Amino acid sequence: MSVAVIVPAVGESITSGVLSAWHKKEGDHVVMGDLLFTLDTDKVSSEVTALEAGVLKIKVAEGAEVPIGSTVAEIDTAAAPKKAEDQRLKAEVAEQKTETKVEIGKHEAPTPKTDAPLPKIGIPAPKATSIPSDPPSSRSLPEGRVTRRKLTPLRRKIALQLVNAQQTAAILTTFNEVDMSAIMGIRKEVQEGFQAKYGVKLGFMSFFVKAVVEALKAIPQINAQLEGDELIENHYYDIGVAVGTEKGLMVPVLRDCERHSLAGIEKELLGFAVKAREGKIGLSDLRGGCFTISNGGVYGSLLSTPILNPPQSGILGMHKIQERPVAIDGKVVIRPMMYLALSYDHRVVDGKEAVTFLIKVKEALENPVRLFLD
Repeated sequence: MSVAVIVPAVGESITSGVLSAWHKKEGDHVVMGDLLFTLDTDKVSSEVTALEAGVLKIKVAEGAEVPIGSTVAEIDTAAAPKKAEDQRLKAEVAEQKTETKVEIGKHEAPTPKTDAPLPKIGIPAPKATSIPSDPPSSRSLPEGRVTRRKLTPLRRKIALQLVNAQQTAAILTTFNEVDMSAIMGIRKEVQEGFQAKYGVKLGFMSFFVKAVVEALKAIPQINAQLEGDELIENHYYDIGVAVGTEKGLMVPVLRDCERHSLAGIEKELLGFAVKAREGKIGLSDLRGGCFTISNGGVYGSLLSTPILNPPQSGILGMHKIQERPVAIDGKVVIRPMMYLALSYDHRVVDGKEAVTFLIKVKEALENPVRLFLD
């Protein structure tokens, strides 16, 4: 008997996706739980596993766009291994998927499955997850100077949202700079004890998340958004932070950041980084968000004007830390400085509020000790 392999529903309003990769070959024996293929949509990448054991017969090639509910393969269950062999294979699959844990202080943390570096915290692609590579088209010029590729659903979605953000919002950007000396000093002083106690390193992003929460509390207009002819003011603090992966960029959302310590935020960021690298970030991780933080500094960006992540009214751009001469108490000194950029929707936020918000962020970062006082 043959059992159809169906493209599953992966979220509301998603009607199709691209079968970006087969993880098994034609004629392979598969068991229940084996990873069969990856489906890329305009919102999320999903891994589809086998529901039966047997021999795989592939009907749709890699790179094809497939409707939700369509059949992409069949599994010939009559050719399945014997029951005992099936159980042995399933046990091996389960063992391979079990994460090895190592002890860090008094806590246990998952050991990455590979030696590949964790994804970086980077510039967000609005309301999207990853940017998979497209299969090259055969429509290349003979001399090889140009390769033509069809846009994936995800890239089309990103392009549409970027254009919509520019066309539907009155985007304006204001700038400031922050002296990172205090944060760098604290990190150096407490890093060893912090890592031993919590099992994660103390990074810069947790300071920025807490500083943004403090500024949003002081300037609630930036924590608002337009919905038709109504202004919706949020009284919670869900902050989107971009995670860079080999496939592209995604923006998981840290929920209720006002309730989390610096250690709690760092643990969540590490968890998202691991999930992103393994392709396991889901739609629930990406939905919502009141405000976004974009960190181009990890890629060397000195200054930028971030694009809003609709329907949010503000996005903060972090940049490269660079030693520069600054005047302090009438003297020129060298300090590690970072430019900050706040892009905001001028329909919702006035210039005075935007400038004040950025100053609040600057003050919190230059006096970071109170961010430890949870």
